[in-house]
Amino acid sequence: MRNATKHPSNPPDADAVGRALGHAFSRPALLEEALTHRSFVHEQPGSARDNERLEFVGDAVVGLVVATLLHEHFPDAREGELTQRRSALVSGPALARLAGELGIGAALRLGRGEERSGGREKPRLLAGALEACFAAVYLDGGVAAAMALGRPLFAPLFDALSPGALDFKTRLQERLQAAGRLAPRYELVSVEGPEHERAFRVALRIDGELAGEGTGRSKSEAEQQAARVALEADVSAPATGGSP
Repeated sequence: MRNATKHPSNPPDADAVGRALGHAFSRPALLEEALTHRSFVHEQPGSARDNERLEFVGDAVVGLVVATLLHEHFPDAREGELTQRRSALVSGPALARLAGELGIGAALRLGRGEERSGGREKPRLLAGALEACFAAVYLDGGVAAAMALGRPLFAPLFDALSPGALDFKTRLQERLQAAGRLAPRYELVSVEGPEHERAFRVALRIDGELAGEGTGRSKSEAEQQAARVALEADVSAPATGGSP
């Protein structure tokens, strides 16, 4: 057995996450992999495998679990409504919030640089780690285990969200139209990170003025976050100056 030097960012115990997931792993290495960020592996080559492969699988697993649960919970809903509900539930911010509730951030294995930059609280890392945990549970226990994990996480949110409740772009557009203001304009500011872990930043302008910025794992997600910022700032009020 390899006797590796303990990394200062290595959480003392991932068992708490395993308990929060409600799954007893027959292969604990899968959970360890799910909680290992590539920054940790870069600093300790050969010590572990990062969670990017599991994140790839987990993206599909989460989609399957949420789609199945929505199909069960809303037997009369049309495809369009189910699609809107699924999009809200599997968005990066939504998954990051669930990851925070499960304590995943505190258990992540991060490199020193990522640790210093606040990686344990970055929504993109949290969402990816949760997807990786879903993959780990699925690979260890099959579809039934993944469903058992997803049901208590997502089901409480179903009735709290109406279709499109998190479609901030539509809500902003409707508010601006009602106030007689111009339509918002979204501008892509930057795209950072490798292809499998892109971070998009978008600026939102209303009447030519900056009204909000958002980030996300896709351009669409970043636009939604920018619209949310604008809504929370109540930018739909009539302008006091500038363009009519």
